[in-house]
Amino acid sequence: MWQKVVVKRKELGYSNYKLSMLTGIPESTLRSYEKGVEPSFKNMCKIADALKVDIGYFREVRLDEI
Repeated sequence: MWQKVVVKRKELGYSNYKLSMLTGIPESTLRSYEKGVEPSFKNMCKIADALKVDIGYFREVRLDEI
């Protein structure tokens, strides 16, 4: 899931610092997510808003694939 965040962040030209400023999530917390810590739903909503995508963009499995 986090790989999708990184790809989208880079597409928009955002650094981790910029994403931190847009979301209010500390950079250290964003780095922990990169290392495998599972983000809260609330933080994923903030990240989705900052990256201008729907929260469903980060889903690992699409419902129509089940």
